[in-house]
Amino acid sequence: MNAREGTPRRYPGATMSRKACQMSARTVKVASASGLHARPAALFSQAASEQPAAVTIETADAGPVKASSILMLLTLDVAFDDEVTLRAEGEGAEESLDALAALLETNLDEEFQES
Repeated sequence: MNAREGTPRRYPGATMSRKACQMSARTVKVASASGLHARPAALFSQAASEQPAAVTIETADAGPVKASSILMLLTLDVAFDDEVTLRAEGEGAEESLDALAALLETNLDEEFQES
């Protein structure tokens, strides 16, 4: 970034598509009774690691952290009904956000008990 102008630096020979520069975001409420702790966090981080786009997650008080890192997820201390914001950039960003938002809107505690 060019600090004075607030714009990305351009390097000779470097090209970026407009699509690759766009960041998508989604805010959802966590439906798991235990929030993003233990098993729900493990299921979520596994799903995040399988997405085509790199995804971060944050709360109003903490983050952003890599959604694929269970240890970083646990540092957010997300409880039931907390709002979190997911952000993804690049190819497959919208699809990644759709999949992960749907997962967070599911009670993963129940999902795990049924399997």
